[in-house]
Amino acid sequence: MKPAIVLYKSIPADLRAKLDQHFTVHAFDGLQLDNAAFDQALQQAEGILGSGGKIDEAFLQRAPKLRAASTVSVGYDNFDVTALNAHRVLLMHTPTVLTETVADTIMSLVLATARRVVEVAERVKAGEWQGSIGPDWYGVDVHHKTIGILGMGRIGLALAQRAHFGFGMPVLYNARRTHEEAEQRFNARRCDLDTLLAESDFLCITLPLTEQTFHLIGREQLAKMKQSGILINAGRGPVVDEQALIEALQDGTIHAAGLDVFEQEPVAVDSPLLKMANVVALPHIGSATHETRYGMAECAVDNLIAALTGTVTENCVNPQLLNK
Repeated sequence: MKPAIVLYKSIPADLRAKLDQHFTVHAFDGLQLDNAAFDQALQQAEGILGSGGKIDEAFLQRAPKLRAASTVSVGYDNFDVTALNAHRVLLMHTPTVLTETVADTIMSLVLATARRVVEVAERVKAGEWQGSIGPDWYGVDVHHKTIGILGMGRIGLALAQRAHFGFGMPVLYNARRTHEEAEQRFNARRCDLDTLLAESDFLCITLPLTEQTFHLIGREQLAKMKQSGILINAGRGPVVDEQALIEALQDGTIHAAGLDVFEQEPVAVDSPLLKMANVVALPHIGSATHETRYGMAECAVDNLIAALTGTVTENCVNPQLLNK
């Protein structure tokens, strides 16, 4: 008899067929915690696969047979890993598939904010381009400016490659440990957070959300940035104190911001950030290409199969459970 799983995200038909080969699949549109059919399926499920929603102790109490959870994402801050460990549930994620695509997104935000791409494009569409443009249309250069990368993981490394080879940018980074590859390949220089803030023309955040990174960038940190500095956040919204960022942009403490993530998503339609010409706001599109989203779903499917067949070799958040 095939193990039962709950699939709570739509995936391509060929990947669904692959799951059907290995499991009895109960499919739902999201975590339908108030749905009796979902609850019944969850009670029998040995695995779950999807994205979004809170997976905590209360959820796990409703899934007594659960052995593995596979998320279609690299981030897993919506999972209570301590609770998963207590229930001996493996947590699988997709850390490698989206690296290059997210780095592309960050670089696009660097360019869009520096050159005011969104703002001036809208002015052209509004008919404001009537002759030779003047200084009120000008942006700032990206090439040979200093990029500061907060968090030197896979995405940070891919971003450093683009900045160094593509734009001749000096690379600074702040991370828990020295990243020898970044230093050797891109001449990156590790520094403390205050130095990163003070010397970066573009501060690019790639950090995950943890207790240590929540509101890591607040009023005090923004005040240490260059007045010409541009903040780019494509990690997690709550790493930045959003109200402090709004104030810093309004009073000219920093020059501009490019944001793919927000404290609350979707961002509120009345947020001051959406009314500022010096803010480029994206709807969390970091990995949103057809190719990458397929790759993430494929990876998540393979991860769940590996977790429930005892063949895990990668992509496990809590591998210590494998050895018990």
